[in-house]
Amino acid sequence: MKISARPKIVLLVETSRRYGRDLLRGVSSFARTRTNWSMLHQEMTIDSTLPEWMAKAAPSGVIARVDTHTVDSLRALRVPIVDVMCSRNFPAIPRVETNNRIVTKMAFDHLWERGFRRFAYCGFRFARYSEMRRDFFRELVEQNDCPLDVYESPGKPNTLLTSLEESGLVDLQQMYEWLNSLKFPTGIFVCNDIRGQQVLNACRALDIAVPDDLAVIGVDDDDAICPLTSPPLSSVNPNAELVGYRAAEVLHEMMNGYPTPTSIELVRPSKVISRQSTEVTAVEDREVARICRLIRDHACEGINVETVAGFTELSRRQLERRFRTELGRTIRQEITNVQLNKVKQLLRETEMTLEQISHLAGYSHKEQLCAVFKREIGQTPSMFRNSTSVDD
Repeated sequence: MKISARPKIVLLVETSRRYGRDLLRGVSSFARTRTNWSMLHQEMTIDSTLPEWMAKAAPSGVIARVDTHTVDSLRALRVPIVDVMCSRNFPAIPRVETNNRIVTKMAFDHLWERGFRRFAYCGFRFARYSEMRRDFFRELVEQNDCPLDVYESPGKPNTLLTSLEESGLVDLQQMYEWLNSLKFPTGIFVCNDIRGQQVLNACRALDIAVPDDLAVIGVDDDDAICPLTSPPLSSVNPNAELVGYRAAEVLHEMMNGYPTPTSIELVRPSKVISRQSTEVTAVEDREVARICRLIRDHACEGINVETVAGFTELSRRQLERRFRTELGRTIRQEITNVQLNKVKQLLRETEMTLEQISHLAGYSHKEQLCAVFKREIGQTPSMFRNSTSVDD
């Protein structure tokens, strides 16, 4: 029996961002379960040039972020190639990527469900993925007869993606002016989490309240960026792991003689990961919005309705009436909602005891917390923690 050499697969995918890391996880999952590939990869960024060792490695196939500065060298290898960058259509190189139309619909629906009827989009000019998402977003906003404001950092055609994205760090004054021109409340869809971080930093510098004045949602669910922003950034998870898996499947088929696909394959994104940058109900009444922000910032410090009423010139009765009109709930219910959201976060993300959690959420003792949690959520804190760990 003749033993054939293991196919060598070169992976030219960055590890510097979540999308690339998930692509690699998806390829790895396919390779471990369906093939005997030997995979070759080195640390790189999204715009890196091809490594010198690649040609000498005599690969059997390549999965790459293909762009104009790499395509000719890749074709010179004369092996099957699958593109997971999809910035352009290179003949005879199949493409697999996230379905940007559905990504955009998920982001729009997320903002719409929170009551936003004014929208904005912030992206990078000449970045293909950004322009696609901008156009899809515009379609949705116009279909619903809502206003849309768009801001894009300037750029030049055929510029490397990292250079286009870095432009968002040098046009701050223009972004400041644009953000200050928006009417509140507005829901902003940003082209990716990198852009989201830039927008949230600008909002913080301008003292614009997020999410009360501007709610912001990005794309990629980048585990390095989203938790570091202030507040943490909501984001659409694009299901890049499945993109990587499908890219590996397509490559495997090409290496086994199947025809090269001629159309792009679009993978459905996973879901919206909601964080504090959109955890709000859009409120036109700016005084109610201001008090909501006060409650969100201090509810877990033990404030009550009397404390809140002392921070407005409105009478308690006027404030309660405007709360019911805008939000359909009382001030006390709003305080409780904020406290319980904190409790749920700590139950999901930590191993803290209920005694520890109760004090961090503004309850004097755990028995009080358990009673309120059971009444409002319909299950005990322990049941909630166990159910979320099973879901994970």
